[in-house]
Amino acid sequence: MCSSDLAHAEAARCVRALLALGRTGEGAAMAGLGFLGQLLGDRADLDAFVRQTLGPVLDYDERRGTELVATLRAYFANGAQLARTKDVLHVHVNTVVQRLERVASLLGEDWQAPDRALEIQLALRLHRLGSAR
Repeated sequence: MCSSDLAHAEAARCVRALLALGRTGEGAAMAGLGFLGQLLGDRADLDAFVRQTLGPVLDYDERRGTELVATLRAYFANGAQLARTKDVLHVHVNTVVQRLERVASLLGEDWQAPDRALEIQLALRLHRLGSAR
């Protein structure tokens, strides 16, 4: 299959995804569809998706030796409940709050919005799988 055929097939999948999402009349590229673009695209680059979604948090942890990624994992694994998260991490609730505030400063205030939180959770799982390779 030539590159123009691949591009056409990807564009068709993108249109179907937009229609399924109720985004009739909108335009987008697969990259602009977040995890849906990764799932629907021919050239899924999961490492790039993780980097695009979690990059600032991963970089912050690496530079500073912090545990923001671990905090995010625990937070989502415990139903976004601060009390359960602090128990799992064995830290004070204020520590969890401060870490999540740092996450918001790195990822944007909308990081807990349902669609964005889903992308972050998927990226966290993919990151864990990538670390296990």
